Amino acid sequence: MAREELTRLTGNGNGECGKDDCPNVYRTASGSIVVQGDVSKAFRPPAGEGLVEIPEDVLREAVRALGW
Repeated sequence: MAREELTRLTGNGNGECGKDDCPNVYRTASGSIVVQGDVSKAFRPPAGEGLVEIPEDVLREAVRALGW
């Protein structure tokens, strides 16, 4: 899946990151969520999965964008 196929819910160009590759939350065409952030080593996830860490304000922005 290409980034162009995702709807970006956070990082609208304001703030310290602007449109750069900072932690962000995206929505897929099927309605699932893709999270971009720093790799976390909190624990070892199962094969085929990964852990990312994002700031709380990024998650709050995504929730507002979804109207939840």
